[in-house]
Amino acid sequence: MAFFKENDLTVVSDALEIAEDATGDFYKFSLGQWKRYRYDVKTRSSLKTEEISSSALAVLFKGMRMVDGFDSRTKDRDFYFICLQDHSILEVLERDRYLTLLPLLVYVFTHELIHIVRFCNFYQMFDVSEGKRFREEEIVHKTTFEILKDFSLPNLNYVLDSYQDHRMCEIAS
Repeated sequence: MAFFKENDLTVVSDALEIAEDATGDFYKFSLGQWKRYRYDVKTRSSLKTEEISSSALAVLFKGMRMVDGFDSRTKDRDFYFICLQDHSILEVLERDRYLTLLPLLVYVFTHELIHIVRFCNFYQMFDVSEGKRFREEEIVHKTTFEILKDFSLPNLNYVLDSYQDHRMCEIAS
């Protein structure tokens, strides 16, 4: 399986920053408000076997993290892991010479961040039936498009057009 190279990881970081800014602007978040949404990004080199998918560009996992300094279970916080599937992303880029890594990752990260915002605000439960999961994907896809449709980034419109009807992630419980 392919892994991101060092220069790809710089693009991953840039894409996450762009997606956080775009998503935050859409939801009118201050910098402080973003801190309520606890998540981390993992790439193929740090994924566990159960976090690897051959059918998605990213998989969202939910876990728990203890708040520092508290022993009580009531202080546990939901924590999300955006697990990028390097091998799938690199395969998509290889198949389509018009796609480039930065706009593709901006799309993927924006999509995943919307899920996280929706879960944290109880617009959608994380663990739901397949039918509700499919509906959630429709909502998140439309919101991703709304956030990014007027965004100025080379090749982003191509990504939006290419993935208009595709499901971009899996949600694992």
